[in-house]
Amino acid sequence: MDTLTIARPDDWHLHVREGALLKSVVPDTAGQFARAIIMPNLTPPVVTVDRALAYRDEILAAVPPGATFEPLMTLYLTEDTPPNEIQKAAECPHVHAVKLYPAGATTNAASGVRDIKKVYPVIEAMEKYDLPLLMHGEVVDSEIDIFDREAVFIDRHLSPLIHHFPKLRMVMEHITTENAVTFVTEQPNNLAATITAHHLLLNRNAMFEGGLRPHHYCLPLIKRERHRHALVKAATSGNPKFFLGTDSAPHPKGAKEAECGCAGIYTARHALAFYAEVFDRADALAQFEGFASFYGADFYGLPRNEDSVTLHRQVVDVPETVDFGGVAGVPLRAGGQVAWSVS
Repeated sequence: MDTLTIARPDDWHLHVREGALLKSVVPDTAGQFARAIIMPNLTPPVVTVDRALAYRDEILAAVPPGATFEPLMTLYLTEDTPPNEIQKAAECPHVHAVKLYPAGATTNAASGVRDIKKVYPVIEAMEKYDLPLLMHGEVVDSEIDIFDREAVFIDRHLSPLIHHFPKLRMVMEHITTENAVTFVTEQPNNLAATITAHHLLLNRNAMFEGGLRPHHYCLPLIKRERHRHALVKAATSGNPKFFLGTDSAPHPKGAKEAECGCAGIYTARHALAFYAEVFDRADALAQFEGFASFYGADFYGLPRNEDSVTLHRQVVDVPETVDFGGVAGVPLRAGGQVAWSVS
């Protein structure tokens, strides 16, 4: 199969930042995806509906003329989030979820939740109004090995959430381990998971090949090969609990290569091509449309997109750097190639 046409896909986990950087990266996503769940971890974070709507306007202003793209907004959950803001969010057609960041778990997560039980009243309101909870599924305790933080989050926090809120729709974002695949598979259908292209393509050796590779540093960290294999198996299985979420995260080159570098990998420009490579290698291109275009929309209760994109088996060069609002950024596989092109 050298040409593959699928319903236009959506990205169910995306960072676009703000200002000049936002203007430079939104076109990369809008050229491939019809919609994207927009992460709220700005500085300050997006904690109200009014702030989310203003952020939405900024994103829409960056969409290239003639392109169609819909940002799906989220709120940042804090221990000060009032339950009535959840009702307001549920009644707004442009807000589609609330994001839980454990405090300090990743970029701009300082305002996140330290004691999850303190936000149970807010989560109860989310269950009542059927507003999904999206989770950065890691604990941040210093005594927990960083490679084990996802598994501990499942045991310590996710299992109790499922018990206390059995009707709440939840998404465990950017899963990275065999443990997460097994757990999500075994739970009721109100729990789903997104999987990134970089966690499907790389194992943790990629961070240390020939030296320290800061542009392969992300959170949650890339894991062992057996975990990557489990993720590929889940993504290509046809199980609707697993769907596409790039977690594409733009950071200037200098911020990544600093003494204390930022976590995040920029994949947006070649996102569909990266995913197509994974499915092609697994001899599972027939499953690609469901993972990329159907399962996420179905989980969020949104209509499937009626337009389409076509992928061609054609080698495309990945630039060494891309423009991030006047400064250089380094994309995944910089200076290399991808095996598919998108039209």
